[in-house]
Amino acid sequence: MSLRRTRTRLASKLPLPPRNGEVVEIAPMRRRDVPAVVAIEKEIFPEPWSQNLYLSELAQRSTRRYYVAISGGMVVGYAGCMLVVGEAHITTIGVAKVWQGRKIGARLLYRLVVEARDRGAETLILEVRVSNRPAQRLYEWFGFAPIAIRKNYYVETKEDGLVMQVVDTASDAYGERLSRIGKELSEPERTKDAGR
Repeated sequence: MSLRRTRTRLASKLPLPPRNGEVVEIAPMRRRDVPAVVAIEKEIFPEPWSQNLYLSELAQRSTRRYYVAISGGMVVGYAGCMLVVGEAHITTIGVAKVWQGRKIGARLLYRLVVEARDRGAETLILEVRVSNRPAQRLYEWFGFAPIAIRKNYYVETKEDGLVMQVVDTASDAYGERLSRIGKELSEPERTKDAGR
């Protein structure tokens, strides 16, 4: 284990480092990451998840997967999903404001989708604010398509939620799509047995 990973990670408050040579690592979320994740939540969402909620999610190891994006020892983004029989529900994705626009959210989503597919998910589903077109474009790149509207889903802002879904993620065609996305994101190829 590297020395950097043993330190407490803090939410990004520093100016952005240069884009050339910047390294962002995607790693499983740990309990020590939760305060930094909650700090980002408070920065980007009107109704952030609490520290206790994240700790509860992390404790459900058989049905939850959470990852963080780390640069220079700081948590700069995070994502999670709930796995049920044949389905993965993407529960959250967030990137600190000063780190947005660098495909960190895409890399986190890629890791979740690969993990879900490896664990037998044939369907992916999520909700997104109807006004959040940048997020919708990201999800469309991964093959998500709108299937329903949930009225007033986001209670704190009274905004509707757009339900988006991918079906048949176990197919070769979807595997090829993921492979193309991974290459574009410079993510390493993974096999079904990798990381187990």
